[in-house]
Amino acid sequence: MARLVFGMNQSLDGYVDHEAFAPDPALFRHFIGQTAAEAGCLYGRRMYEVMSYWDDTDPDWDEEESAFAAAWCSLPKWVVSRTLASVGPNATLVRGDLERVVRALKADHEGEIEVGGTVLAAALGELGLIDEYRIYLHPVVLGHGKPLFAGPLPPLRLLSDERIGDNAVRLAYAPA
Repeated sequence: MARLVFGMNQSLDGYVDHEAFAPDPALFRHFIGQTAAEAGCLYGRRMYEVMSYWDDTDPDWDEEESAFAAAWCSLPKWVVSRTLASVGPNATLVRGDLERVVRALKADHEGEIEVGGTVLAAALGELGLIDEYRIYLHPVVLGHGKPLFAGPLPPLRLLSDERIGDNAVRLAYAPA
């Protein structure tokens, strides 16, 4: 059975913004390895639109960017959206009963399925379907923006903490 893992880069004050800060080279290498090991990705519309950048090969990408793109493109992706009419390569549009669909994904796959998108993660968290939360904490204070958590969560317990590179700390939590 697959495990659902929600992880995002977060500022010290609790916000996510892919344009305000980015992973350093060590954290980016960590994400390459993590992505290569995943069983798939479950995204909300907005996060899928951000990540679909990796579908188009860019001749200016360095070796690591190309490696991340290759790992990401090889994964099956499920995109939860009421507004998209279609999705790109290796992706399936998900509509209907979210809980039923996600329970079936977990039952039909092995390994970790990445959850991307704060709104989707909140909905899945309310349903008790997220198995692990990974916060990649960066030494940046934004003062505003989209919060990592879009709603309350049940109590969590710390699984692990790990410094990655010079600036990021990964905190892993599971529902208590």
